[in-house]
Amino acid sequence: MKVMPEQTATMAGNTSWMLVSAALVLLMTPALSLFYGGMSSRRSVLNMMMMSFTALGVVPVVYVLWGWSESYGSQSVAGLFANPVEFFGLRNSIVDANGSYLEGANGYANVVDIVFQLTFAVISAAIISGAIASRVKIGAWIAFVVAWVTLVYFPLAHMVWGGGILGEGENSLSALLFGHENGEATIVPIDFAGGIVVHISAGTAAFVLALVIGRRQGFPHSNSRPHNLPLVMIGAALLWFGWAGFNGGSAFAADGLAGLAWLNTVAAAAAAMLGWLAIERLRDGYATSLGASSGLVAGLVAITPAAGDISPVSSLVLGFIGGIFACFGVGLKYTFNYDDSLDVVGVHLVAGIWGTVGVAFFADKSGIFTGGGADGWKLLVVQTLIAVVAMLLSGVITLLIALAIKHTIGWRITRQQEFEGIDYSIHRETGYDFGGPGMRPGGLPAGNKPAADLGLNESREHHEPHSGKAGTTQKKEVATREKEIER
Repeated sequence: MKVMPEQTATMAGNTSWMLVSAALVLLMTPALSLFYGGMSSRRSVLNMMMMSFTALGVVPVVYVLWGWSESYGSQSVAGLFANPVEFFGLRNSIVDANGSYLEGANGYANVVDIVFQLTFAVISAAIISGAIASRVKIGAWIAFVVAWVTLVYFPLAHMVWGGGILGEGENSLSALLFGHENGEATIVPIDFAGGIVVHISAGTAAFVLALVIGRRQGFPHSNSRPHNLPLVMIGAALLWFGWAGFNGGSAFAADGLAGLAWLNTVAAAAAAMLGWLAIERLRDGYATSLGASSGLVAGLVAITPAAGDISPVSSLVLGFIGGIFACFGVGLKYTFNYDDSLDVVGVHLVAGIWGTVGVAFFADKSGIFTGGGADGWKLLVVQTLIAVVAMLLSGVITLLIALAIKHTIGWRITRQQEFEGIDYSIHRETGYDFGGPGMRPGGLPAGNKPAADLGLNESREHHEPHSGKAGTTQKKEVATREKEIER
């Protein structure tokens, strides 16, 4: 068959857009590390960023070996997951017997879709890390990531996007409830870019880990404040930038749907920021930079499942409500006394649930408020059902993985290591060097030794006057500093 020049140009454009989108989504994981790193304490910023970076190191390896096969293989196991060895190591997934690139489901080379989907798996695992900041072994985290993407993320990707039971096929739960026609469920579930697969699954896992691993020392009475809010805002801005590929790329073509998804993403994020700030101002009397950043991300989460299926005006409403829900959601940890360190439950789980369920109210021509009639209510049932199933799946399997790690290699660093700061005690590094005599990198005292044993007095001796008012004042300052160091 002869390929027309305009078809070639269209396919080249789609390929380019998908490669750019994959790069944008890949950027989101380092952006998340900045967002989380700024929210953490000064003594744990590197560890927090390392958790995102280790996910970036581990997940691509797993995805190449069996993740793609388990998610999108043709040999489905009861609609729950695909055969992980069918395309093990991406065999028969990139080129055919003649060395030509295999065409994927969307017309361009299949390898392009592989790299795009890989980046989603990475960011999904990295999101979870924010709930367990400052207190877990890096080895335990890496083991968890491997197990979680294998047993939770890849199966969910298959269930929702790979033709499984949470999708739109004739063997799906939706088809079972409301029938099917021409091989497709009459009421088609909506998860445009990963509200279920990414945010609900990761948010649920974060909640379970926070319960199993336990609270940080002193929580909630001495809860650490974000050490670098400019870093938080930079991270949030880069997440917004990367979300252009996250949602826009999920159109799988450089077309109007991609444009609509990106416009809706901007609208929802902006409205959510305003919703969060409004609640802060009314409740607390202050509108904060942390609130603006968190509200922005909550809006991005809320619009993710709905980005290609609602109008820009509906996106404003969905985002604004999502920002309000998420703002209240982050306070649940104080009500129920669990330590979700960086508000993963509120921002990702609560906003993700709202976006997944809320699309049933606003979906173009099929929503409850947009002309869907009885089908709109059926869609609400379907969206609620798949959200609950995803939560149960992620929750139960995460619990099993977490308990297995707890009773084998263990999750927690020691109390002394946590007291000293996880950056130095585990990584032998610090994010900031305020060094001085007898000080570790980052300005941390070398253990609990007295100041005299650290050489602090000797280092100051020739600077201290031997008499006079100035000398007395300086000696008092030195004594005060030594007491602070000892504490």
